[in-house]
Amino acid sequence: MSAAESVRRPDSDSSRTGPHILMEGKMAQTPLVAIIIASDSDLPVMEQAAEILEKLDICYELILTSAHRSPQRTREYIKEAEAKGVEVLIAGAGGAAHLPGVIAAETILPVVGVPIETTALQGMDSLLSIVQMPGGVPVATMAIGKAGAKNAGILAAQILARKYPKIAEQLVSYKRNLEKEVREKAKGLDGKGFKNRSREPGFKPPSTGSKTDPRR
Repeated sequence: MSAAESVRRPDSDSSRTGPHILMEGKMAQTPLVAIIIASDSDLPVMEQAAEILEKLDICYELILTSAHRSPQRTREYIKEAEAKGVEVLIAGAGGAAHLPGVIAAETILPVVGVPIETTALQGMDSLLSIVQMPGGVPVATMAIGKAGAKNAGILAAQILARKYPKIAEQLVSYKRNLEKEVREKAKGLDGKGFKNRSREPGFKPPSTGSKTDPRR
């Protein structure tokens, strides 16, 4: 594997020897999703996408390559991904975040971009670099940071779900669990009103900003 850094195996059963999903009665050994990062400092954010894919039992691989510092490596990996059967590319980058756009320019595979938060501009530079693509070269741009990375994993799964019924089933179950969590939280809040709720032991009201906040 020339450009791939690692292939993740979501199944904990050691008797299976590779990343997989169940397709037509066979275990697929080819990663369906690639998570591409421009720097190892992006890992704490992009691992959110990986966690979702693992939860949905979707095989993926993690790649480190830079649009600016290793352009040839980036182009080589894109061709390698296409040849091996990767179907969705998730790319995270910060600052002058051109990695998702450069990838989209080189392939017809769907590209999902994740803006990484930066110190100087809190990720707005990353967001605008990814979302403002010229017509004809689309990148599906997510929110800044961890929420965006998580949604990138979910969107990748939704793209694949149109082709793989097993993934569709996993997504339906995931969405049901989200609703279940909301219903469980609502049981302790519905009908009580804020004043009654605020008297409960351990209750902490949500922060609404300082009194000098001009938006209030």
